[in-house]
Amino acid sequence: MQRILNKDTVSHKGEKILVKGWVYVRRDHGKLIFIDIRDRSGLLQVVFNPKVSADAHKVASDLRSEDVIEVIGKINERPEKLVNLKMGSGTVEMEATEVKILAKSAPLPFDIGKETLDVELPIQLDHRAITLRHPRVQAIFKIQSVIIDSFREYLKSQDFFEFQAPSITPAVAEGGSEVFQIGYFDYKAFLSQSPQLYKQIAMSAFERVFSVNKIFRAEPSSTTRHLTEIVSLDAEMAFIQSWTDVKDMAENVVRFILRRVEKMCKPELELLKASLPAMLLKTPTLSLTEVQQKIYEHSKRDVRGQKDLNPEDERTICEIIFKETGSDFVFVYGYPTKQKPFYVYPNPKNPEFNEGVDLLCRGVEWLSGGRRINDYNQLMKHVKEWKMDPEKISMFLDAFKYGVPPEGGFAFGAERMTMQILGLKNIREACMFPRDMDRIDKRLSLEKEDV
Repeated sequence: MQRILNKDTVSHKGEKILVKGWVYVRRDHGKLIFIDIRDRSGLLQVVFNPKVSADAHKVASDLRSEDVIEVIGKINERPEKLVNLKMGSGTVEMEATEVKILAKSAPLPFDIGKETLDVELPIQLDHRAITLRHPRVQAIFKIQSVIIDSFREYLKSQDFFEFQAPSITPAVAEGGSEVFQIGYFDYKAFLSQSPQLYKQIAMSAFERVFSVNKIFRAEPSSTTRHLTEIVSLDAEMAFIQSWTDVKDMAENVVRFILRRVEKMCKPELELLKASLPAMLLKTPTLSLTEVQQKIYEHSKRDVRGQKDLNPEDERTICEIIFKETGSDFVFVYGYPTKQKPFYVYPNPKNPEFNEGVDLLCRGVEWLSGGRRINDYNQLMKHVKEWKMDPEKISMFLDAFKYGVPPEGGFAFGAERMTMQILGLKNIREACMFPRDMDRIDKRLSLEKEDV
């Protein structure tokens, strides 16, 4: 007998079928045993009645959460008062006639059969193999999958070419010391902070490129918004007129992602009680100087002249813009040139400020991007000023030595987007297997204490 997924059982009313999955919840009501069986499509209620099958009822009486079973039975329509619209199969139930145990589960360290997980996040992560089975946790990553797929889908529709950048690099793209140095045979190398240099090389051949890459940041930070390893959604495009072309493309990507999530993830959004951020037809766009002036006028906190926005600044300007316009998003452009990587394009009229742009949403940065330097001589000047070793980025420089048009690009962090879209409190909730200063699967502090 061919297996039927739980979500498809509504099309088999009156039929005897086979389903397979995990025992999610078991409830005993007198002589009747009710089990919610979980498969990749959702839940199905199965009823074990000793009058229908004494053998199946006997097996069911020994089942516990996360036992793996297969069940044969008849699909019946539920009584109207017992319909559960929260379940995809909530209008039907299975009357079991046969059951077979495929694998037994050990006793669980905590109950995952409730609507929410009533354990602290560190404990959830310590038992990730179990918590990934919870519908709420699965909903987060189903939405994240749609976010990443939608990023790909939109850029492909705009004639962008996908490539994969290496994770091991001979030099640091972003500058600074927050990188992981690794032993690469007899040489020194780094885990990539960004596919930036490689996507610019690829752009010089294919014009429009994007990548979905793991990147690594050795930031000494244990905040709710930082991870050591993240999924970076990067794009780069040639023949732009100005940095606003980059901004507009990024805005279109975000708009498409939000629409796809709204269309494809309604059950998951309802389960998580999440509301999508509001995006206007034209996203508010301010210079760093204008943002700092607004913060001063609204809060009397003087950050005018600072080189960047700190987390409090980001939260404040997002609150201001939402009150003024109803937009959860705001673009901020025009940062001090010296505070950004060597490849960012200085404003020709005021070279002290660059043509980089960030996108903030609900108090957190989503995107960083802008126009890049495409002139070889200007790039070499910046390499020298930023004290870069040209030999270590010779492949990158070769692309510009042999002609590159005006270009720019942007990058999103998939986990941070997921966190902000869903209103999660900690970015680790938006990462299936988070890495940070204190964790590589297990909490490192515990391992240190055990040594």
